[in-house]
Amino acid sequence: MILQKREIKAAVLAMLIAVGLCVQGNRAHAAEPQNLVVAGGCFWCVEADFEKVSGVIGAVSGFTGGTLKNPSYKEVTQGNTGHFEAVKITFDPDKVTRASLLDLFFRSVDPTDAGGQFCDRGASYRTAIFVSDPTEQQLAEAAKAAAANALSQKIVTPILPLQTFYAADSGHQDYYKSNALVITRFGPRTKAKAYKLYRDACGRDARVRMLWGNDAPFAGSS
Repeated sequence: MILQKREIKAAVLAMLIAVGLCVQGNRAHAAEPQNLVVAGGCFWCVEADFEKVSGVIGAVSGFTGGTLKNPSYKEVTQGNTGHFEAVKITFDPDKVTRASLLDLFFRSVDPTDAGGQFCDRGASYRTAIFVSDPTEQQLAEAAKAAAANALSQKIVTPILPLQTFYAADSGHQDYYKSNALVITRFGPRTKAKAYKLYRDACGRDARVRMLWGNDAPFAGSS
């Protein structure tokens, strides 16, 4: 009887060790979160679109590509900083690939427009993809070529070296789902409602649907 109990304990211990090794192995092989920085016009819209994507951990609105350190929203939108309104998308590469996100990005904007996006005009509202190494460069080039082939038009979205990304102030984060009140030309509205009114009036979804048709992943969903 004593020998049988010892055998049971040994078997349980072996099972626990095996489970522990399996858990450690899964942790060791789990990919670290990665970042993709893109500019697609109004950063509220890009943030709202990509936070809906399965595998995306989060998205932060901000600025990059320019020379001014710690720029404000007003400074960037007034021009002369060189910065784009941009979004840093953090994702789990085990759940969604960089290539898939780049494909979604092109189909969520008008990559044929060099003067801005939709109703937002000027350099800070241009589209761009920011890369930090040759692999990211190749993936971006492939997505750009695929977009050109799909539209049979010239794609003007540049692929640029990643520079310092400056997060916008808290008032510009998660704008599309905030219940904070702001004053609009229609009177007081929550930020979420104001965002929806802005997006509709700016014609973003209408233009994306015109370009991409059924391949527009976000048009009409925000």
